[in-house]
Amino acid sequence: MLQETDHPVEGWHDERGHLSWRTLFSAGATPSDTMVTGVAELPEGGFLALHRHDQAETYYVLSGEGVVSLDGVEHPIRPGSNVFIPGGLEHGARNTGNAVLRVFYVLAADDFAEVEYHFS
Repeated sequence: MLQETDHPVEGWHDERGHLSWRTLFSAGATPSDTMVTGVAELPEGGFLALHRHDQAETYYVLSGEGVVSLDGVEHPIRPGSNVFIPGGLEHGARNTGNAVLRVFYVLAADDFAEVEYHFS
């Protein structure tokens, strides 16, 4: 059992994106395997640049509004939106709303350190 606030905030504030996240389950830090979970926050105007990684991923939107790009096609997202991202698919996201966009994510990996981001 974990509490989100018990985990450190990480983030990017450069060409890769303007966002922060907390990794919740990851084999390097928790007694877990087969999936990495966390919560990402994109502030107003925030984004995660287009990128790929080998692992499949899902997003579940907790709050806020935005757009997710999947292989060049943009899709609006809002609370309750579920997104499946196959491994290797180019994707990214941006906050289009007036509040923080919060997304729960799951990656098909044992440890977050295994996920290699390749930015477009």
